[in-house]
Formats: sequence, C-alpha cells, structure tokens
Amino acid sequence: MTTRNDPIHSALPTKRFVFVLLDQFTMLCFSSAVEALRIANRMSGRPLYSWLLAGEGGDFAQCSAGITFQLDCDLDEVNRDDTILVCGGIDVQGATTKRVVSWLRREARKGPVIGGLCTAGYTLAKAGLLDGKRATIHWENQDSFTEEFEEVTLTKSVFVIDGKRITTAGGTASIDLMLKIIAEDHGEDLANLVADQLIYTSIRTDQDTQRLSIPTRIGVRHPKLGQVIRMMEQNIEDPISPAQLAAEVGMSTRQLERLFRRYLNRSPKRYYMELRLAKARNLLMQTDMSVINVAMACGFASPSHFSKCYRAHYDTTPYRERGSQAGRVKATEA
Repeated sequence: MTTRNDPIHSALPTKRFVFVLLDQFTMLCFSSAVEALRIANRMSGRPLYSWLLAGEGGDFAQCSAGITFQLDCDLDEVNRDDTILVCGGIDVQGATTKRVVSWLRREARKGPVIGGLCTAGYTLAKAGLLDGKRATIHWENQDSFTEEFEEVTLTKSVFVIDGKRITTAGGTASIDLMLKIIAEDHGEDLANLVADQLIYTSIRTDQDTQRLSIPTRIGVRHPKLGQVIRMMEQNIEDPISPAQLAAEVGMSTRQLERLFRRYLNRSPKRYYMELRLAKARNLLMQTDMSVINVAMACGFASPSHFSKCYRAHYDTTPYRERGSQAGRVKATEA
C-alpha cells in the first residue's frame, strides 16, 4: 500500500464517481459505496476518490426510507473519466424516466464506466446499455428482469463487472464492488484496511451468489429436501410432478410427501404452488405482462385456474393486484 508521503504516487489524479439518485433509491446501496470511498481516502491519507450527487431537477432526491438528500447537480454532462453509478430502489420502473434513459444513452456514447446499484440494473437495461452483457439485479427483481430483457445474460452474483458496465444486487453488495475497485486501483492492502474499518470480515467476489443457501433459507439441512426445492425453483414455467421429483432424488412419492410434511408442514405440491404464485406476484407487480402471459410463465394451464389459485393464496385476484399496482404508479407520478 502507498502512503501519503510516497513521492511516486502523490500526484495520482482523484477518481470521481457521479452517483445518480433515482426516486425512492435504497439508502444502503448508496451509503455503502460512499463510505468505502471515504474510508479509502482516510486510510491512504490522500484524496483518492471524490463524488457528487446528481439527479433529475438537480435539487433533492428522496430515498425509500423517506430521507431527503440535497443534490449537487442536475443530469448534466460528466467527464469521460468519471464513473457513473445509478442508484435504484423501490418502483425502479417508475423512476426510470425518459429523461434518465436519454441521458444515460447520451453519456454512454462518450465511453465512461456506467453502473447500476441495486435495482438500477433495470435502468441500464432499459437504456440498452446491458445488451449482450452479463449483469445482476436484486433477487426480488430477477423474474421480471428476465422476462423483459432477454438480450441480457442475468446472473445471481452479488455484483458483475462486464467491460465498462457494472451492476450489483443491492444492499451491502456495494461494499464488495467498491473493495474490488479500490484493490484494482490501489492494491489489496488498502482494500483490506477499508474492509477492516467497515467491520467487513467476509469480502465477496463476483463469483458469490446473492441469496442465502436453500438450507439456510428454509432452516433445514436435509440434502434431498434442498435438492428437490432447487429443482422446483428452476422449473417454474414447466412444473415437475411430485413423482418425478421423488425419482430424481431416489425416493418414493410417499417418502417425499413425509419429508415435506415433517420439515415444512406442507405437501410438496403446496410448496411448489407457493413458489409459482410468488413468482407470479412479482411479475404482476413489476412488469406490464398480461395476466395470461404471467399465468403461462408460472406454469398455469389456464387463466381461470391461475386466478382461482391466486385468490386462495393472496385473497385477491391477479387482475385486482395488477389494478392496485397501476393505481400506486399513477399516485407516484402525480
């Protein structure tokens, strides 16, 4: 690691980040990134990094926690050497306005590094900046993203750097991304010092996935149960029968039934249905897909069967769910 008195590196230029704060952005993904940069400056004793806050209007931006941030500038032109990081959060579709998309396309032609933190991977994809690229986004938005942007190779990684495009899964993934950038810019020693200051004991790489393992999520460590649930999650559009699932893990259908009853207090069929309905709800809330297409994407043979199952589980119909979401979007736009 270099020191503040290092004559060779004392004249290193300051690297500037432009954080574009979308409406209702997630504060954690933004603050995690800024804190890592601030600590890098402090630990090195030099202004290695600087940053400014930008957004539509150039006045204020409000995060999803209701806290308002004063912006440094509007969506103005940035320098080619700047790194642009768009910060997303709740209702990123609504926050991805035509002006933001146009601005990103214009800036991209100049060749800077552009990233999307948390749900802002959607914003980059909407601008066409992720076409033919690998990317990631918060796991809750993955289903809708996959349906809308087939030209993007979506991964489950905590962050992805593909050329001059960066995406993160949100939350503390910003720390992992910044630690990688700091290490590449100024060495592993400085990155490790920053991690220590953040009490960040396990640095993740782009090879790490964002969600907890299945055993951790369900609170059960049973290899065959985990294997069956993984097959269910990977086959939502074309559900696999309980008999076939059981055969895949070397069990009888009755044994599989007992396994689910014992550990999850529900049948394999019921658990599978809940997974499919959860994906359907995500698609209804986050995309403009028709109810019929949502039903097909989640393995339902008919809209009527889908509606019946959805009402039984969520106490509302898919059509009403879609209508309530449209009402919320209009209220936000107003």
